[in-house]
Amino acid sequence: MITPVLPTYNRAQVSFVRGEGARVFTDDGTAFLDFGAGVAVTSCGHAHPHLVKALTEQAQKIWHTSNIYQMPGQEKLARRLIESTFAETVFFCNSGAEALECSIKMARRHHFVNGAPERNQIITFEGAFHGRTLATISAGGQEKYLEGFAPRMPGFVQLPFGDMQALAAAITPETAGILIEPVQGEGGIRPLPHAGLKALRDLCDKHGLLLILDEVQTGVGRTGKLFAHEWAGITPDIMAVAKGIGGGFPLGACLATENAAKGMTAGTHGSTFGGNPLATAVGNAVLDVVLADGFLDNVRDTALYLKQKLAGLKDAHPEVIEDIRGEGLMLGIKCKVPNTSLQAAAVAEKLLTIGAGDNVVRLLPPLVITRADVDEALQKLDRACKALTPRAA
Repeated sequence: MITPVLPTYNRAQVSFVRGEGARVFTDDGTAFLDFGAGVAVTSCGHAHPHLVKALTEQAQKIWHTSNIYQMPGQEKLARRLIESTFAETVFFCNSGAEALECSIKMARRHHFVNGAPERNQIITFEGAFHGRTLATISAGGQEKYLEGFAPRMPGFVQLPFGDMQALAAAITPETAGILIEPVQGEGGIRPLPHAGLKALRDLCDKHGLLLILDEVQTGVGRTGKLFAHEWAGITPDIMAVAKGIGGGFPLGACLATENAAKGMTAGTHGSTFGGNPLATAVGNAVLDVVLADGFLDNVRDTALYLKQKLAGLKDAHPEVIEDIRGEGLMLGIKCKVPNTSLQAAAVAEKLLTIGAGDNVVRLLPPLVITRADVDEALQKLDRACKALTPRAA
């Protein structure tokens, strides 16, 4: 018999009723250290007082009016994002997949209004994950997500990750843009070298293409900069954002230059709920936290400390851990045992992590974690690794 909730998730047999900072609690009060953050979503931790205040104050005023009307909170958040990034305009939505849908539509529309409707092909890369809609699973190109949903939507050309020679050869008069995650998340915490991002920017400039970045998982301080592309010293034309921007409240955004957004006029795109007063109140509160003096410095310092500790863990457990990878507080443990085994062993130690492709366990803690949280997490991971080694049997 089918379950009341459509059974599309392999859920862990644990549930949480309360959260505080980097911890979540079951109904009997058992605490778990959360190094998954709802897949990089609870950027400011659970129940952050400033976010709670912003949401509850807005909830007592007005929840929803639709984008038929002006929304001051949305305008404020858009202006703040513009002031902090390359962007000159922002479209608000509810999720990363929606932000990518807007990005894809914008790239096609850009060339259409510039007299080149044939330029509708977007180059993507093996291992990518851009969402669960028909367009975004086609862009990602992973067979496990495409199975049973044929036909694949046209308009995407997929290449090996990081293969610049193949990329240069794949550009044709039909190419509209290049879509890539600066660090692949679901694909196994695989960073594109900074030189690679610079090369993509140069190729786009040379061929009149739009560089589209999926910063749904890497954005809003996750790598130690507000957005990951800043490490490479380049800017995109279009960028999809979600997850951490809402701190746990559903919020997504598509940021773009004026040139890239040319053609996105009234009626070409929309969202009933996107950027509603509740969402943008929380989004503004998240920026208050993340843009505060010293916050990103602390993220970088804590991330370096975590990465150093993980290097020691790897040395201590060579039978379990093959490599440590990633940037900032977006780190991956490449496993020699099944990554699901390490995840399960971590849960037994009351530590939450996230699985990924390439047999990787992701560590995506709230950006507010302390060194004490890191030390506790490493103790739990150490015990989890010991439970998986032959000598512990």
